[in-house]
Amino acid sequence: MNMSDHFVLTILLLTSFLTVLVQGQNKSEGFISIDCGTSNSSYTDETTGISYISDANFTENGENKEITPAYKVQTDEKQFWSVRSFSQGIRNCYSLKPIQGKNNRYLIRARFMYGNYDNKNQIPTFDLYLGVNLWNTVVLNNAWTPLTEEIIHSPLSDTIYVCLVNTGSGTPFISVLELRPLDNDTYQSETGSSLQLFDRIDFGSAANQVMRFKDDIFDRLWSPFHADIWRPLNTSLKNVNNINKNSYEQPFTVISTAYSARNRSFMGLFWKPDNITSEFYFYMHFMELQVLKRKQSREFNISINGELWYGPFAPSYLNATTIYSVGSGITADRNGRIQILLNKTKNSTLPPLINAMEIYQLKELSRQETNEKEVDAMLNIKSVYGVTRNWQGDPCSPLAYSWEGLNCSYYGTNSPQITSLNLSSSGLKGEISPYIANLTFIQLLDFSNNNLHGNVPAFLAELSFLKFLNLKGNNLTGPVPDALLRRSNNGLSLSIDDSVLGNSTSTTNQTSSSSRSSRTNKFAAPLVASVGGFLLHWVL
Repeated sequence: MNMSDHFVLTILLLTSFLTVLVQGQNKSEGFISIDCGTSNSSYTDETTGISYISDANFTENGENKEITPAYKVQTDEKQFWSVRSFSQGIRNCYSLKPIQGKNNRYLIRARFMYGNYDNKNQIPTFDLYLGVNLWNTVVLNNAWTPLTEEIIHSPLSDTIYVCLVNTGSGTPFISVLELRPLDNDTYQSETGSSLQLFDRIDFGSAANQVMRFKDDIFDRLWSPFHADIWRPLNTSLKNVNNINKNSYEQPFTVISTAYSARNRSFMGLFWKPDNITSEFYFYMHFMELQVLKRKQSREFNISINGELWYGPFAPSYLNATTIYSVGSGITADRNGRIQILLNKTKNSTLPPLINAMEIYQLKELSRQETNEKEVDAMLNIKSVYGVTRNWQGDPCSPLAYSWEGLNCSYYGTNSPQITSLNLSSSGLKGEISPYIANLTFIQLLDFSNNNLHGNVPAFLAELSFLKFLNLKGNNLTGPVPDALLRRSNNGLSLSIDDSVLGNSTSTTNQTSSSSRSSRTNKFAAPLVASVGGFLLHWVL
């Protein structure tokens, strides 16, 4: 067997019908299905049985809008009838917290249908981010055709941010946001990258419609592909229990149909990607649908861009096999095309077939997220004090969208670190939050001119990088911890009300309190942050 280094063969896991149902129920429990902008708190979709919820608890800003009646009648998917529109702020984010947590694999899907919801007849263009990395630019062809962006991603933190960024070409909006847990042994990509869907094809589909949950327990969207030059194949079997699936759990309605070459020894597809440097990853699903006679055989080679990718291969009767890419992906040939050919071998009496195929583009996620411990600290500080600033998404990254009042350090490929927090004159009430102790690289803290009360906490002295601390203009009480006073005598610039310092018991520290106050009266921070669609052809 002559094989290239671009594939791995996944074979056969026997699956009973009962097991499929149970797995489907378990997978749906991990679904996050958000109907963005809906006025309903929750409802069950009549077609899929999926329970959708409002986005009220997933994002902070935006307005609920409905598409116009003329566009509502053009889709029976209720999720497209409403949108959430974000006219305020540059970056607005959804926070998703799947119950499986980080380091698990998820399908994340964002969907958009304009439907003239704002009565302006001006279709916007904007950026879509997955966490701190650009996912794609949202470009809709018209007001009535939905656009779906889908990516398979394994997050490094428990919270996944999906963000819309205003690029000056119209107000960002979103119709649907969905997350689906996947099997961690499937759809694997290189470290620091994800798989962005290019297309998912159902060959020889008997129904002219997209197949999804409940047929697909992972709720993948399978688009029908029709080609008159090929011969459709199907099985007369109606019970999913009659076929053996593998870990990719192909829907019965998809894997039970196929296309085969008609009066030819080969079949093929090609297209021209927009970016010739894009790396493509393929997942081809095969299953023999015919009971072959004694002298019949079906065997073929799979070639991509003129090179053998896998083969020879003979699909097994009613046993699903997935052949997929690993390692480096496939790029366009010198003519700027990707071409897939299935060629019958000399020993085969029957032409090749194919049941389904998924095509992904490798999406590099090179930008680092802020340290998770520091992110959690900032979210807790935001919650404790009820901060009303547009603090959404990652606090530090990208630098252009970092949170107001924060400075961060950026060192090569390391995670950004929060070095400065300025919440001066922000109406803060309560005590100094203990979550500040988790900002371990903080150099500047300015909490001046608020309504904070209580003691000055000792943990502030344990922030080893802290150089500037301003607590003036609050209702704090002394004494100031001795350790903090000692820090102020050894380089820490401490600004605090004299009434608080007056409660300190150390004669030495009281003597130096006047100089501390005078030199930090004008408190400054000399810190600078370091800085879906395509045209597919069959081969004649």
